[in-house]
Amino acid sequence: MISKLFIDSDVVIGFFTGREPFANPASEIFELNEQGKLELYISAVSINNIYYIVRKYLDHKRALHAVEELIEMIQVVATTKSKIIQALKNGFKDFEDSIQYSTALTIDGIEAIITRKVKDYERSDIAVFTPGNYLKSKGIES
Repeated sequence: MISKLFIDSDVVIGFFTGREPFANPASEIFELNEQGKLELYISAVSINNIYYIVRKYLDHKRALHAVEELIEMIQVVATTKSKIIQALKNGFKDFEDSIQYSTALTIDGIEAIITRKVKDYERSDIAVFTPGNYLKSKGIES
């Protein structure tokens, strides 16, 4: 069975910008996805944030290309009114993370949320890992 992972936008940004020390573990996660060993998901609400930040590192054209690559590589999950209402009730300190969590809850068979900021998901009922820690938990060193 292929592991399903919800990817927080900070992991995607690290992947596209090559920011160290975050780029290598994020790249490994995306490589496993390309090999069909993982199935990655992201919230639709993250796409504009990813573009906005990646554009600061790259330029407009390359940031748009990165978004195009991203949506070809992974599954984009809709952010609906019901998910936002749920996010208001989750008790997370960060509302954006709460929306991410509410979105991840809707993915059938989700194994984990992958983020650089594990502490932001302390109220999560889904396992939460940094990319590096997830890889280590599977016996893969990045």
